[in-house]
Parts: sequence; C-alpha cells; structure tokens
Amino acid sequence: MSEETIKPLMSERTKFGLEVLEAAVLLGILGDVMLRATPWGLNVLLFIAALVAAMIALVYRRKKEFWNFQTLSLHGALIFFGAMFIWRDAIQLKVFDTLAILSILAILTLPALKIPTQTAGVMHYGFGWIWSGISAAFAPFALFFEDIKWKTIPQTGWTRNLTAVFRGLAIATPILLIFGALFMAADAVFQGIIEKTFNIDPAILFTHILLIGVLSWGISGYFRASMMGFAEKSEDKAEIKPQTLSITESVTEEKTDEPQTKTEPKKEENIWDWRKLDSSLLPQSLTLGAIETSIILGLMDLLFLSFVIVQIPYLFGGFELVQNTPDFKLADYARRGFGELVVVSALVLPILLFSHWLLRKDNSINEKIYRFLAGFQIILLFVIMLSATQRLFVLTGNLGYGLTTQRFYPMAFMAWLAIVFVWFGLTVLRGTREQFAWGALWSALFVLGTLHVLSPDDFIARTNIRLMHEGRSFDAYYHNSLSDDAAPVLLENLDTMSFDSQCRIKAKFKRRLDEVKTESDFRSFNFSRWKAKNWLEQSQESFNTTGCPPYTQYRNYNDFSD
Repeated sequence: MSEETIKPLMSERTKFGLEVLEAAVLLGILGDVMLRATPWGLNVLLFIAALVAAMIALVYRRKKEFWNFQTLSLHGALIFFGAMFIWRDAIQLKVFDTLAILSILAILTLPALKIPTQTAGVMHYGFGWIWSGISAAFAPFALFFEDIKWKTIPQTGWTRNLTAVFRGLAIATPILLIFGALFMAADAVFQGIIEKTFNIDPAILFTHILLIGVLSWGISGYFRASMMGFAEKSEDKAEIKPQTLSITESVTEEKTDEPQTKTEPKKEENIWDWRKLDSSLLPQSLTLGAIETSIILGLMDLLFLSFVIVQIPYLFGGFELVQNTPDFKLADYARRGFGELVVVSALVLPILLFSHWLLRKDNSINEKIYRFLAGFQIILLFVIMLSATQRLFVLTGNLGYGLTTQRFYPMAFMAWLAIVFVWFGLTVLRGTREQFAWGALWSALFVLGTLHVLSPDDFIARTNIRLMHEGRSFDAYYHNSLSDDAAPVLLENLDTMSFDSQCRIKAKFKRRLDEVKTESDFRSFNFSRWKAKNWLEQSQESFNTTGCPPYTQYRNYNDFSD
C-alpha cells in the first residue's frame, strides 16, 4: 500500500474571484482619477470603455456561453451612451444617458440568471435592476468569504514577496509615526521639511480612498452578479480539499463484466421556476377570464371613447373652434390637457401588460376577447395622443407661450410610447409577448439617441427665436438656464433681440466666458462646451453691457409659465 498526500489547489472559482477583485480595484482607481473632474464629459466615456473592456475580458475567459450578439449589442450601447457625454451638454440628456447605462448594466445580469435577454419580459428587466443593485451592495461579501479560498492561493513568487512587503509596512508604519512626531516636536526645521514634503490634506485623502473603495466594492459585486448569478455551488474539479488518499488496489478484488441492472428513470417533477412565472400559479379568483376582461377593458374603452368623441370636433375644427367656444380660453385648453393626457398614455401600457399576464390560458376565447378590446383601446389611445400633440402645438405655437424642456421631453416620451404601442400590437396581441420587452428597450435607446441628434436645448432656442421673429415675447431669463448646446443659436440671433433681452443674454455670456477660461481639464471635455467656448471667445467684443440695468438679481420666474 502506498499513500500520497494531495495539497490544496486553487480552484477556477477562486481564480475568477481574484480576477474580479483585480479588475474592480483597477476600475475603482480609474474612476477616482477620471470621474472626480466635473462637469462630466470625456471621463465618462473612458470609464465606461474600461468597464466594458473588463466585462468582455471576464466573459471571454470565464463565461463564453454569454458571448453572443445580444450581449455584444448591449455592450456597444454602453459605449454609445458613454460617448454621448462628449457630444451634448444638456443636463436632461445626461440624466437619461445615465439611466440608459444603468438599465443596460442591469439587463446584462440576466444571462447569469439563465434568462435570455432577447426573450426576457418586463418583470425580468425589473428584477435585473433589483438584483444588480443588491449584488453591488452585498455580493462582495460572498466574493471574499465564499468564492475565494484564500488558503489555496499559492504563496510563491510575487505573492509571497507582496505579503512580506505588506507585513513589513504594517509593522513599520506605527513606529515611523511615533518617532517622526517626536522629531518634529524637537526641531522646527525638520517639522517644516516634513510638512512641506507630505503636504496632503487629510480630508482630500479620505475622499480619494472612499471613492476608490465604493467604486471597487460596487463593481466587484456587479461583476460577480453578471457572471455567476445566484450564489450557486459550482462543482470544481480543481478544488480538492487537503486529505490523505490511499492509492491501493487489492489483488483479491474480482472484476466482473456482468452488466448492471438498469433502473427505471425517475419521473420528472414539476419544479417551480421563478423565471417562468405566470398567472397559472395564482388562484383562479386572482386571474382574469372572459367576463372579467370584458368588464375591465370594456369599461375602459367606453371611457376612452367618450373622451375621444368630445375631442373629435377640436381635432377637426381647428384652433378657431377652440377660440369660439364660450367660456373656454385657448390657454386653458392647451395647459389643462397636455400633462394629463401624457400621464394617461403612460398608465395604459402597464395596465394592458398586467391584465394580459393575469389572463387565464385555459380557454382561447379569453385571449380573443382581450386582443379585440386591447386593440380597440390602443386605437382610441392614439386619438388621445393626437389630441395631446395638438394641445402642445397650441401651447408652443404662434398663439402660445413657447417651448420649454418641461414641454419638450414629455412630448418625446409620448412619441416613444406611440412606438411601444405599435410594437405591443405586433407582439403581445399576436401571441409573442416574450419579444415585447427587448423591442421596447431598443426603441427607447433609439429615441434617446435621436434626441442627441436633435439637440433639445438648441431646438427649443431656435423654436422660441422663430416665434420671437413672429411677434411673440422672448424670455431671455429662461434661455439663460439652457446648456451650452443653445449658445451658438443665441449668439447668432443676439442682434435681433430686444434691448432688455440682449442685456440679459450678454450678462450671462460674460459670466460663462469667465467660467470656460478655467475649464482646461481634458477629462471634462465636451464638444458642445468646446464649441460654445470658441463662439464666446470670437464674439466677446460684442458683450458690451454699457447702458444695461445692473442685473444683480434675476427674477425667479419665467414668462413661459403663464
């Protein structure tokens, strides 16, 4: 008999954990270097590009089954919306870009949960948000204490030397601090040299360490979630516990060639899978049949139809009918309806999706009734959305009060809803619900990309200047609040404005010119700000405010709120 002792080997799971930690720490340091510079611009693209590169490298090394067209397209979308921070300066677009990036990152965790991204539902996307957030906060604990088997890491080469370096620093640091403090107290010249050499603000040092720690912690947790899903116990042949194995073979052991008796296969049990959650798990009292569907959607259709009947004369009668209606002002028609109709349009989608999910699948008549009533409701909704669009034109047209971001973005949102409802009809109402969420996601990304091409702040300024040329009032105070995306068009039309508006615009541009002169950090580079800076420098001689009132305090309202 011979015995052989097998030493513990570093498992693939431990190697993966170490790679995640290494990537997370490097990205945390990069994030501290890049993202501290504000306003954000080039730094966001560089950080997102590094994040995507790390994700792709980990996927290619450890999870090649996630390497497909869907995940690669999502990674490309991450790079795209990171690049949008360079293009436009509008704060609203930056907020939407950030939400798009976070949404894509959440969806990229679904493959690890064995949920295909292309056929995932809205519920799965919502769970991806929740799961990625929880993982970013708590998954590093599992990474440190479960995934990485620290005792299996070989203490050889650079690892052993690095450990010795850290041990030596840990022992030497308190000794140096004590003697250094004593020497500084004993000699003023030595104290000055030390303070000059190590002129580090403790508060700034703390913020650097804190930001690196937070970013590294969150990224490591997210990487674990996007690669491993739940804390699953993977069978790893490389991970062998230290033990003494007896390698023996008895000479008296007989080998038989008799075939083993076949055992009957076990019957597969129906195991509940949360990824395929449907209404069949609910009691019948909580689901919808033909009668319930007819009542709920039928009454909604009647309500929508009654509203549409009232709106039809205004849609085809034009603005003259609105103005000629007794006790009905044009402003009341426009202001009172637009926001409410946008909310109505937004609420219909979740109601239709949830009611379809609750639909009983035991009778085909349920689906047929739902398709008819839901399809009719979508047709009515398009008429309502058309009415909302008309109200916006009234509110912002020649007889209105101009265009603002508060009016532009809801209209863009409703345009996206129109696309989504068309897609709803092509998927859910035709029995392919599993394709709805993927198409709705990419339609949202497409609309957001289109907004960058349009440049909302520039479009708003051009629209209101056109109205100004047609005799409408121009609120210079509001336009001073727009981003640098609107600066070129404001400069082009500065001479056509009233004296008061010119004074306000010039005062704002003079302050902005002083600000851009100090913006020299390449990390904050933004094309719109760079373009505005060049325009301002070329036009600074025209910013003469002689004779202008001293605008020490601007009013805290704008004319467009009427």
